[in-house]
Amino acid sequence: MDVSLVLIVIMAVLFACGVYAMLERSLTRVLIGFLLLGNAANLLLLIVMGRPGIGAFFGAGSTDEMSDPLPQALTLTAIVITFAVSAFLLALIYRSWQLGQADTVSDDEADVAVRERTTAAEDAIDDETEIEDEDDDITTDFLGVDTAPITVITSRDLAGVRDDAPVDEPGRRGGGDE
Repeated sequence: MDVSLVLIVIMAVLFACGVYAMLERSLTRVLIGFLLLGNAANLLLLIVMGRPGIGAFFGAGSTDEMSDPLPQALTLTAIVITFAVSAFLLALIYRSWQLGQADTVSDDEADVAVRERTTAAEDAIDDETEIEDEDDDITTDFLGVDTAPITVITSRDLAGVRDDAPVDEPGRRGGGDE
């Protein structure tokens, strides 16, 4: 397989620029970064495809002359996903512009509280998590229920119930080791 070094460098630059742009607070730059990442992924799939050949149809030629159809199908799928997420991001940008006349994401109270949290508060949160993990083994969703919360109704309980389905218990009708 002979791959051009130029294509690999362009793909790497697209990935790097896309990640850098997605780390910005502006939703427009996030959209541009996402589009760059989508194009880089498509280029990666085309590089993986290798040397182009004839269509992969039965009887078109030998398998050595054919192109691999999987990267082509993955590229089409990536294009559709990129288009759908881009449309969603455009709707978010439009709504953000309508509400605040800006497309930047600002910090809310929860972000500020997390940023101002000290090391002692982090340790206290970790201690609470350890206590919750210990309680997971003994806690049940069915408090105050001594028996199983699911009652199996048989023909003895209700005359209209047919219980002739196969079972795995020996000695019962319909299955088992009779």
